[in-house]
Amino acid sequence: MSVTILDNDGITVGRASDFDHHDWNDLVDRSPGTNAFHYRESLAVQADHADAEYHALVGYKGHEPVGLLPIFEKRAGGMATAFSPAPGLGVPYLGPALLNHGKLKRRKRERRTKRFVHGCLDWLDRELDPKYVHVRSDPRFRDVRPFEWREFDVDVRHTYSVDLTPDEDDLLGSFSSDARNNVRTDGDYRVYEGGPDEIETVIAQVRARHDEQDERYGVTPEFVVDLHERLPEGALRPYACEIDGEVAGGMIVAERGDAVYRWQGGAKHDRDLPVNDLVDWAVMTDAKARGVERYDLVGANTERLCGYKAKFGPELQTYYSLEKGTRVTNALSSVYKRLR
Repeated sequence: MSVTILDNDGITVGRASDFDHHDWNDLVDRSPGTNAFHYRESLAVQADHADAEYHALVGYKGHEPVGLLPIFEKRAGGMATAFSPAPGLGVPYLGPALLNHGKLKRRKRERRTKRFVHGCLDWLDRELDPKYVHVRSDPRFRDVRPFEWREFDVDVRHTYSVDLTPDEDDLLGSFSSDARNNVRTDGDYRVYEGGPDEIETVIAQVRARHDEQDERYGVTPEFVVDLHERLPEGALRPYACEIDGEVAGGMIVAERGDAVYRWQGGAKHDRDLPVNDLVDWAVMTDAKARGVERYDLVGANTERLCGYKAKFGPELQTYYSLEKGTRVTNALSSVYKRLR
């Protein structure tokens, strides 16, 4: 593949492999706005399971990294489309992440963000010429105006985030009374961190729940097991609640830096014990012990699910779905929204 590096007013953008300055995963670890799905291993797994090619774009000012943007290219009938994250896999957020912006004054920070984003979009236009682009950003990427200025449609979405920094008693005190009672439940159960077997069981439970509701569910156990095996240790943690020797429920969480994400699991069950509450509490207390500061409950957009998540006393946060296409690709938009 040819090397293409574009310069946008002092910000050079190209594939990470086109530069000799830094390793991609090192930049992921250095950015305050990335999550576990930004790691190179995750990009490769997403590409494999989405039948796509990934491009790990990096922006530099001189030798100083200023931003990252992973893009997945899909082609059909000679037409290119671009996604971040890859479509149909249930990955909640990806999109751009910034580096070395924290100490900049507002004017310089905004100018650098705009030049980085526009440089990435220029690269896409030149290298892929996509007829449809969809980006879903992590909640920590706040300034989406550079996308608006390039005629992207911006859809504001919502999630809940639990602050894990208070001591355990204060954290528990922020819960609703039923959540407090549920996590204090005595009983013959065990919540533990498992592996591939637990992943397969949890995903099967979630799939069965979606089938009951006649809803599509695109996450496969093979995809999640691949992620678990290839990501850095601790980036994907499958939790399970065992009752009478059987996994009654569980949650697969993704973790990087100061945040852990409630990704897959939490299927409704017929047990007398409050399985999901017990699992969520174990995730929170374990993450807190590791120094993690935030538990992203991943989504506050579905009305019937908000009541459960809100009882943990979270803050409501926004993130953005960014979309651009042509009349020819309007149908792709509706298909993608069903896939996600």
